[in-house]
Amino acid sequence: MSYTSAQSGDNYRNWWPHPVMTAFTNDSIDELDRLADDTGNIFNMTRGGYVLATRREDIDAFRAAIQPGVDVSFVQGVGVHEKFPALATDIRNVIHIRRGGDISGQQLGTWMLDQVRSNGGKLLRGAVSAISKDGRFTLEIAGAADTPKVTADVVVNAAGPFAHRVADMLGEKLPVRNVFEQKVAFEDRVGAIPRDMPFSIDLDEKMLGWTEDERTLLASDQELAWLTRALPAGTHCRPEGGARGTWVKLGWAYNHTASEPQEDLANEPLSDPQFPEIVMRGAAAFIPALAPYIDSPPTRYSHYGGYYTMTDENWPLIGPMATDGAYMVAALSGFGSMSACAAGKLCAAHVRGGMLPGYADALSSRRYDNAGLMDELRNATSKGVL
Repeated sequence: MSYTSAQSGDNYRNWWPHPVMTAFTNDSIDELDRLADDTGNIFNMTRGGYVLATRREDIDAFRAAIQPGVDVSFVQGVGVHEKFPALATDIRNVIHIRRGGDISGQQLGTWMLDQVRSNGGKLLRGAVSAISKDGRFTLEIAGAADTPKVTADVVVNAAGPFAHRVADMLGEKLPVRNVFEQKVAFEDRVGAIPRDMPFSIDLDEKMLGWTEDERTLLASDQELAWLTRALPAGTHCRPEGGARGTWVKLGWAYNHTASEPQEDLANEPLSDPQFPEIVMRGAAAFIPALAPYIDSPPTRYSHYGGYYTMTDENWPLIGPMATDGAYMVAALSGFGSMSACAAGKLCAAHVRGGMLPGYADALSSRRYDNAGLMDELRNATSKGVL
């Protein structure tokens, strides 16, 4: 919770273009609902849903992609701006995913650590530098002076962006890559975003609204010319801090270049100082009330980023590794917060030899032996990346 998870958007939804991922996240949301009830909602779980918005008149393809078990409503024409007045007037269709919202990942993680401690668990801070196995595993821990080595019967590789490094220590390779994505949070001093607005995503590609002089200048620079071309879909926005809050989060996962994770996120070479302006321009085309921030940027804001650790198909890897006694919870991409409860429960079932859900093989490395499934995933038009 102090590295890439600390940079999470903390959103959740059960919308996915494949029933396996829908079932998986539905199970995780069930667990979140149960924990919210048990703890008096200590991690501030909301249920505002997801708004997927488009300027397209024909959304038959989107309708066809909605999986069984996903509660949705479709809003069209003038109804869009009656129900979601902050959206641009050229938005023609909205798909409202009702089982979605946000949580406080930090609060949830803190509560879970408290449960571990109360059940005899111990948190050891350090970096795993080597793993060997002679009957049992021996882990060498750098930076933990009092406990330089730990022995264990079972190892779970849940190292986030560093999962491939842990796999290397076991003599294995994971089919994952790390993609750095950025966000910005800012104080909404002009009240551009309604406090009850759901997490809202623009499904359309867009051209940023430069002046002709700006466009000419950007086009003349080889490193910046891409900003004059169509950018991918996925600009997203939501209020932060509840009904009485004043902050807003913006994101846009337009980076597709893999990079090796840095020990210090601030040193990631793909962290772009221009991102706050880029994402604001993209969001203003979606939510026009944000336009004043283009010429007069927010004075209080936070620009940050973290890694989407991904497989090519954007499905996680949960279950046994090739090394006997080693397991993994890896490649949770941009859906770690929403899927964490089901991911942990699934891994625990593997470790304990418990009953596995029907999607267990599909979310483990065994899926790569299923040629039909892999062909389906490779040919999918959407991988659910948001």
